[in-house]
Amino acid sequence: MSNVTLRKLCITRGNNAILRDLDLQVEPGEFLVLLGPSGCGKSTLLHSIAGLIDLSGGTIEIGGRDMSHADPSERGIGMVFQSYALYPTMTVEKNMSFGLKIAGMPKAEIARRVQHTAGMLQLDALLDRKPSQLSGGQRQRVAIGRALVREAGVYLFDEPLSNLDAKLRAELRRELKLLHGALGSTMIYVTHDQAEAMTLATRIVVMQHGRIQQIGTPAEVYDTPANRFVAGFLGSPSMNFIEGELDAQGRFTAGALQLTVTHGAAPGKVTLAARPEHIHIVDDGALAATVTLVEPMGNHQVVWLDCGGQALSCIAHDARPLGIGQRVAFTVDGARVSLFDPGSGARL
Repeated sequence: MSNVTLRKLCITRGNNAILRDLDLQVEPGEFLVLLGPSGCGKSTLLHSIAGLIDLSGGTIEIGGRDMSHADPSERGIGMVFQSYALYPTMTVEKNMSFGLKIAGMPKAEIARRVQHTAGMLQLDALLDRKPSQLSGGQRQRVAIGRALVREAGVYLFDEPLSNLDAKLRAELRRELKLLHGALGSTMIYVTHDQAEAMTLATRIVVMQHGRIQQIGTPAEVYDTPANRFVAGFLGSPSMNFIEGELDAQGRFTAGALQLTVTHGAAPGKVTLAARPEHIHIVDDGALAATVTLVEPMGNHQVVWLDCGGQALSCIAHDARPLGIGQRVAFTVDGARVSLFDPGSGARL
């Protein structure tokens, strides 16, 4: 396993700056997930590490060596793309071993690596099949296996599960997590799916417009988002944002909604953000709202409320029947809310 260090990385296309003075340190053996909306630069960043995109500035070090302008074959990486990119006329075994044969590796070593990797990915019985005889999940396992047989220092994944259905995505997500635990390899993974990021990552890098907005563990970026963008991007349903005023005693007021927050922010205009799971429907409370929508989700229900014109979403884990137009009492956990500057969006 290797570390990856990016310093002042810049990538431009024409007059358009995709990445701007980006710094990032990936530790050996960690599972780093690059998360952000489409067009934020995360795939461009991954491809630059792989050597598939020329740099406009900055440096890339892999395993302590400057690889800024090295060929992809010299970088000691294995890459898995969004598309399976398998050779349709080759068997699974030949797809996995092709790169090693081109590199001139001895046949015995190739066979050992293919058998070992096939065993880890449950591909043993499929080695003689061609891609057309495989399911989507099996094809993606082959694509992952083709990268793993390189026994590289760093593995790069470019949205490898996005073409699969929800059930297969969940299964392969679990297998990737177990695989990382077994190998202990350095993995950098691109996704716009927050569930993948939260479940796979040791650290998440949240990106927007070619810049890093926050780096932290899944718990850190979820519980203490650095700004309003990160707060709104993570979580489903999204955080509830409420514009209001904070007084010197920590009382927040926004029309009919008033609550006390545990926060050291200065008095003034603020944006309060509360996650749906921190808003609770109760039998009796100081706050009241009208139910506008109920979304059953199996083991819980998402309930949308109207509190004096302010739309709020909350998650109810009990099975209480709730009807449209029903008046309910609710509370907000003031110790779990976040406050942001209304102008800059920065966390207060």
